[in-house]
This record gives sequence, C-alpha cells and structure tokens, in this order.
Amino acid sequence: MEYTIFGKTDSKISRISFGCWEMGGTQWEHTSDEINTQAIYRALDKGINSFDTAEGYGDGHSEEVLGRALEGKRNEVFVATKVAPKNLRAQDVRKSITNSLKRLRMDHVDLYYIHWPNKDIPLEETMGELLKIQKEGLIRHIGVSNFSISQLKEALSFGRIEAIQNEYSLLQRDIEAEILPFCKNESISVMSYSSIAKGILTGAFHFGGTKLKENDFRAPRRLFLPDHLEKEKELLDAMKEIADRIHIPLSQLAIGWLFSKPGLTSALVGTQSEKHLMENINAVGLTLPPQDLAILDKVSVKVLAAIG
Repeated sequence: MEYTIFGKTDSKISRISFGCWEMGGTQWEHTSDEINTQAIYRALDKGINSFDTAEGYGDGHSEEVLGRALEGKRNEVFVATKVAPKNLRAQDVRKSITNSLKRLRMDHVDLYYIHWPNKDIPLEETMGELLKIQKEGLIRHIGVSNFSISQLKEALSFGRIEAIQNEYSLLQRDIEAEILPFCKNESISVMSYSSIAKGILTGAFHFGGTKLKENDFRAPRRLFLPDHLEKEKELLDAMKEIADRIHIPLSQLAIGWLFSKPGLTSALVGTQSEKHLMENINAVGLTLPPQDLAILDKVSVKVLAAIG
C-alpha cells in the first residue's frame, strides 16, 4: 500500500479508501454483515487505513457494521462519515454527529463531510455548527461532497475545508476543469467516489453479461441508459485492449488511470467481495505507459461528448 498526506495535516491515508456505501444495504444488493466485516479485516491486513461511510448509507447500518469491525483498532485508522443534506440545520448537524458516533462506537471521526449541499439551508449556518463541534473534538476535519467550485469557495469563506469528495472516473471528469487544480493549489485533499462508475468500468455490463434488475437503483441513471451503455463500449473496448495486453483486470486499469491524475489524493472503492478488493488494491503502484494514458484520455473524452 502507498500513503499520502491528507490536506494540510500530518495524517497519512492510503491511496485506496474503503467505501462503505454497499454494506449499508438498501440500494445495493446486500450480502451479509459477516461477509462485509471480513472484507474490512482484509482491507486492514492489506494496509488500507482510510474508511468512508455516511449516516445515509442504509439509514446508519453501514456505520454500525464499520464501527463493530474497527473496535480496538481506532488508533490505526482514518474514519470519515457524512451528514445528510436534510440535516444541515445547526441542531440537526449536532444530532447527526452524536448518532453517527454512537453507531461507529467512537468518540470522534477524523473527517466529517457535508454529503450534499442544500440550497434551502444557509451554508453559513451549517459551517458554523461544524466549526463548533470541531472545536469540541467530535470531528477532526471538515469536508464537503458533491460541491461545485463556487460552493467549495463559499464553504472556505467560513472555515478550513480539508477535503472534497466528488464523483470522478473515466466516465465522469467534470472536476478536472476547476476543482482539481484549485484543490491542488490550496492543499485540499480530493477523494474520488464511483471510481469504477458503479461497476461499468469493470467490464461486467459489456463483456460479463451482467444485466441490471428492474428495481436496481442504477437503471435510470445517465451512464446506465441502454443507448449510453452502447456508446460507452468504445471506451470499454479500448480499456480491454490495454488491460489484456498488460494482464490486469479492467477495474485495476480504471483506478490506475485515476492515480495518474495530479491532485487526486485517494480513490474510494466499495466492494463486498474480497476478490474484487484485492484487484482494486493492486492498482496502487501501477504505472501506465504515457501512450496508454493518452489513448484512455482521448477515447474517454470522445465517449463523454457522445453521451452528453
């Protein structure tokens, strides 16, 4: 495992962060708490020290599973959770962090995100309460998630933001234009989520025969629309040619591409499978030839233009 400095702090976090959305159940097809706990143990064994959850993942169930798994290991890990957009009033923020800490069985979290902005609740109110609970030691650092560059700058006008977590992959590159360079200049950590585009970049939907069930939450999403999946095949074909040539899984290639981008701190990857976890971890240290990176960039831009 490789580690990198988190923001302007003296903390070091793993380049792969374990995303705990799936283990909450609800939207994702759930395996079992026991299987997910074993995946967490395996991640720890392989050097992952950064874990990411939220009160909204399974209505707190993800936090409960993670908290039980990390008991006795608090000093070895960097734990992030998030407050839901409906809970951004000052009194609700305090209630949310209190409940999250109970579920996590911890007296503080290392990073506390605003999960999504809420245009109906002033950011100044939310940030004011976050700064108070930070001073009290309930959270060490404040982060934002799914924020635009203007929203990030507004948050910074009230206090230090140590990290931003936005969607970033070969099929979602919006943050490259402004957020990545701004955060690099301001020493704000950038954490990517949906690093393998909710499974598309594993090749499962193009080469593995996987079909979405009608009730799958991904079905109506932009990248999973049938005509968009068809247009995305050009990128998956290019990825497969490279991955087959250097004998690695597609998911590993997708994460390795992310690590080639200046300014990315850690890639969040969620899984309930130890096999997939090991494939993801092996992306750390992967050095892709410039010509392959150029091909992926070019085809990715072309496909993104096609799907809009």
